Amino acid sequence: MGLSAMKLSGRNHAFTLIELLTVMAMIAGLLLILLPSLQAARQQAQSIYCLNNLRQMAIAAHQYANSYRDRYPLAYYTVKISQVRYYYSWDFTTWKDWGKTPAVECVEPGLLWMGNTIEKVHQCPAFKREDNWFADPYTGYNYNTSYIGMNETVTPNNSARTTEVACPGQTALFGDGEFSSGANKFMRAPFSNPRDASFSDPGRVAGTQGYRHRSKTNIAFCDGHAMTWESLYKNTDSMGQQVLNEYNACNRVQIGFLSPDNSLYDLQ
Repeated sequence: MGLSAMKLSGRNHAFTLIELLTVMAMIAGLLLILLPSLQAARQQAQSIYCLNNLRQMAIAAHQYANSYRDRYPLAYYTVKISQVRYYYSWDFTTWKDWGKTPAVECVEPGLLWMGNTIEKVHQCPAFKREDNWFADPYTGYNYNTSYIGMNETVTPNNSARTTEVACPGQTALFGDGEFSSGANKFMRAPFSNPRDASFSDPGRVAGTQGYRHRSKTNIAFCDGHAMTWESLYKNTDSMGQQVLNEYNACNRVQIGFLSPDNSLYDLQ
């Protein structure tokens, strides 16, 4: 074969501009088809990771109760010693030494972990916003403060006992916390109750769940199992209702409560 014939044969096998554009259009079309599936798979993976975090918390809560006379950890309390104030919370313990300039701030694993855990367990992979509590390094989850964890302001200021929970498989313990100012780590029931009477009604909205896993939220229950929860309820005490409605009207991720009343939070 002569040189000119070889050159001609090479030109015959080259792609034309139209062919290249056609191939590119086909690839773009395939990407458009595959991207939603890839995104859905990514979101599902995040939800599974989140559920595992919540299960670890539920296990830790029972280990804590075994060590402290059958009681769950308090949601929070504070102690001041000299010029140092300690903020003990279920997830992290923070303290500030005001006797130093500048003030020294430290964070370590909280009451739930009895001082020992991998701290990143408190980061929901689907939550990209900030915490709203001091200097917590990871955020995204909340703890049933209305009935289980309680706080230092109630009387008596004890957390619930595991034996007080009548239906452990139907009582929320931890969940995906979310609100306008960040992930409030104190889960609140939608309506007032005697165990949580010291807490102001408007603030209950701050203790809502974030339905950020494909319009669902994840919960860990008192019996240790964790699951994805679809039901979303938006009724609460009257003073917080407007705040809740305004938030949901302006945000893609909806927030709300797990039940239309306090039944999924209380001890009955």
